[in-house]
Amino acid sequence: MYIDSHCHIDFPDFAEGARPLLDNMVSHKVSHALCVSVNLENQSRVLELARGHANLFASVGVHPDHEDAREPTVSELVDMAGQPKVVAIGETGLDYYRMARDEVEWQRERFRVHIRAARQAGKPLIIHTRNAAADTLAIMGEEGADQAGGVMHCFTESQAVADAALDLGFYISFSGIVTFKSAGDLREVAKRVPLDRMLIETDSPYLAPVPYRGKRNEPAYVSKVGEFLADLRGIPAQALAEATSQNFFRLFTAAGTVT
Repeated sequence: MYIDSHCHIDFPDFAEGARPLLDNMVSHKVSHALCVSVNLENQSRVLELARGHANLFASVGVHPDHEDAREPTVSELVDMAGQPKVVAIGETGLDYYRMARDEVEWQRERFRVHIRAARQAGKPLIIHTRNAAADTLAIMGEEGADQAGGVMHCFTESQAVADAALDLGFYISFSGIVTFKSAGDLREVAKRVPLDRMLIETDSPYLAPVPYRGKRNEPAYVSKVGEFLADLRGIPAQALAEATSQNFFRLFTAAGTVT
């Protein structure tokens, strides 16, 4: 069975509710999913989903690309991270895609707050980085992110960035992007990431893998990411599924303590 380590099924794209998604997960051999927070304003929806379904988990955090979102404090994140079914802090990080580096000091401060909260709460980080790898790694080092651990979600960076994150004790998560024809360099990274440090995800509703590219993504489709990576690495799909599922519960240890 596969696990979707990163999805956003609280988004309006899933107006039909969780039940059809959960049923489709079963048919695609996907056992669990982590619903990841992007702001505090909608945190209740994420928690409601996780608490309402035994095989769903939640995170707490504010996405780096949400400029107008309410800023969390360290104590606020720590308190929310202690709630049942919350297994991580994030997603957090840096995103310079739409803004110049000198315009986003607020992003860097928000990232620091999340790392400090993760260290205090003893929960792993879910890290987003886009066009900002050097600063992301620098802040991770400065703030002691290795003491919390976590995952570099939806990884699209170079081997050097992967190696630096692995050296900090982080896992590397691959999304449907790795199945795209244009992702040749990323596939080379995916071949080299140690199997015991790899996760898979959908980032749904975005980035549907081949053969669903262009459609709305959903947790069931993480199976296609897993199958593609297994073929890429020349191992049985079952071995990839078992390894990434074990990695999920090893990293998100709180997930193994809730029912």
